[in-house]
Amino acid sequence: MAVNSQQNTTYIVIGLAALATAAALYFAFSPKKSSDGATDKSSSKDGGGSTITPVKSNVQAGGSSGSSTSTAATADNTSKASAAAPPAASNKDDEEKQLNRRIEEIDRAGKALFKNKQYMEAAETFTEALDLIESKKLADKNSSKEDGGPKSSLTRQIITLTNNRSAMYEKASFPDLALSDCDAVLDLDPAHIKARTRRLRILESQKRHREALVEVCALQLKYMNDNRDKLRLGLPPTGPPPVPQSKIEELVSFILPEEIERAQKAMAANSVESRALPSSYTIIQLLKSFSGFNKWMGDAAKGGTVAKFTAQLEDLLEGVPRKSMVAFADNLATKAALLLNRGRRYAFEKDFGKAVKDFDEAYALVEDNDGSDESDHDEVKKAIVAAMGNDDYCRLLEWCGMCKHLRFDLKGALECYERCSKLEPENTEILVKRAGVKMDGSNYPEADTLFKEALALNPTASDALLHRANLRMLQQRVSESESDLETCIRLYPNNLLARLRLATVCMAKEDLDGARKMLEKAEEYDPDSSEVHCYRGELHFAKGDFNEAKSEFEKAMECDTTNPTPYVNAALAVVNTPAAMGVMPDFAEAIRLLEKAIEVDPMFHAAYVQLGQMKLSMATDLSRAREVVELYDKGLEYCRTPEELRDICSMRILTVAQIDAAHALHMETLNMQ
Repeated sequence: MAVNSQQNTTYIVIGLAALATAAALYFAFSPKKSSDGATDKSSSKDGGGSTITPVKSNVQAGGSSGSSTSTAATADNTSKASAAAPPAASNKDDEEKQLNRRIEEIDRAGKALFKNKQYMEAAETFTEALDLIESKKLADKNSSKEDGGPKSSLTRQIITLTNNRSAMYEKASFPDLALSDCDAVLDLDPAHIKARTRRLRILESQKRHREALVEVCALQLKYMNDNRDKLRLGLPPTGPPPVPQSKIEELVSFILPEEIERAQKAMAANSVESRALPSSYTIIQLLKSFSGFNKWMGDAAKGGTVAKFTAQLEDLLEGVPRKSMVAFADNLATKAALLLNRGRRYAFEKDFGKAVKDFDEAYALVEDNDGSDESDHDEVKKAIVAAMGNDDYCRLLEWCGMCKHLRFDLKGALECYERCSKLEPENTEILVKRAGVKMDGSNYPEADTLFKEALALNPTASDALLHRANLRMLQQRVSESESDLETCIRLYPNNLLARLRLATVCMAKEDLDGARKMLEKAEEYDPDSSEVHCYRGELHFAKGDFNEAKSEFEKAMECDTTNPTPYVNAALAVVNTPAAMGVMPDFAEAIRLLEKAIEVDPMFHAAYVQLGQMKLSMATDLSRAREVVELYDKGLEYCRTPEELRDICSMRILTVAQIDAAHALHMETLNMQ
């Protein structure tokens, strides 16, 4: 009965489109191990001995900065030019050859020390080589420009030597020195895979999980960018991803508690009364699920108009003295009863904001909030309740419990319902509502106990059967859920919600034919139901009939424009509809549909998750990508359950990490199109 979930089938297809909408981090992940190493494989399992490739030497490249080629042929081809060069150029060439030979010697010495596990000694040799290069650069400040700037041979040597020294520092358990060298490498070559992999490994060992996640994202973004042409054509990328999906999930799980705590503190700063209500559609669907729905709706319709109750409230005496307790209590009880009746009328008219305001005001009167510091406070409260009458007081507690539940004040909701249960111990609907609060608090065992109590009092209680079926689905007790729904339908054949949820159970069991038959029967009872079309669309989606699915979702929108579910599912149908080779799905239309879902129901958290992924993958620059973080922050304001909070916090963590990674790689966009 979770208040925050529109219907149990809402999320059946949620997430199936992630591959098509936000492939930047999740495309083609497999459990294969990622490769790493700072040096050539022939040297060691780890990276300490990448071969340095001097200019104009016959040493083959194996360095971590990328592939290099033998320059013997180049030297051969340019021999004539060298012979004809003036004496100054010849001297310079001789100096470079001498420097390169010395670097070769140091490189060999460093690799030998590495093989002997003399890591710090090896690091010192690489430092010696770096010092030689630095001296050369100081002697000839223009050499880098003449050699081609950042891509010069000297720069490549600096990258390789620094990376190798970083590997030695890591082996010698000097992580901070290793990180410093990684940073130096990445300043020169932001896409250097081995430096980023080592940085990831060290940051993770230091439990700097946010920074480690940025490195993971950087590795993945480079991988996706290298394969962008294939992705555009819908082809699988070359080779496995550099980091397994499990590593991303692991790092996010480490960061998540802190992120959730931050979000909860922000939410706690707002009072319960200021929390937004779910959409009118959501509230109506919840109220319809209880057996007393038709009765209170009928009573509200016949009881009088808002204008009638407002006029009666205005006619009440003001300023009745507290010392005249009987008159004072009677006056407050009368006012509370009128507010209760007007609140129900507002609810009947689907003006739930005003209804909640009236119920809150009535509850404050009955609780004697203004006199909480008076010595006669408890006595006055009892007098007000007595004057109000047991039935009106219980209905006020029931409505206030519902209002608190809708604003996810679970403690307050439970208090109201439990007080009502003490006065009406055989009221099964109150037991079911108490169970619903327990469910939203993830206290499934106590919820189950309350459902059993309700069904022991009334084995034909449709709401108890219906909501217990929801609980059993959450507990993965599918066959028991199916049994409860079948019992409910047998007792009440026209119970639309039971039939729709049984269709969901059939889909969960992959009994698509059974789901189809159940939806056909549901349509007989309510052919204009938005829910029926929405569920049928989900059935087509499960079969892979995306065009048919979209058509049903559009019918669901026509039946009720305030139902957010078909907008989200239609968006997923759009992005999953197969397109011609090289043609991208209509993301603009999908985004429009998701934005519409949030417009009609700002609390529909699935829309935030899907919209964020799509907008991130379509962002043309990083400022647009940062707007996705703002979108998730907005979604967090409306989260009501731990699951919703966890979902959006997880997406926010990944989004921030991807933006930071793109910035580190000097990328201007995350868009792989």
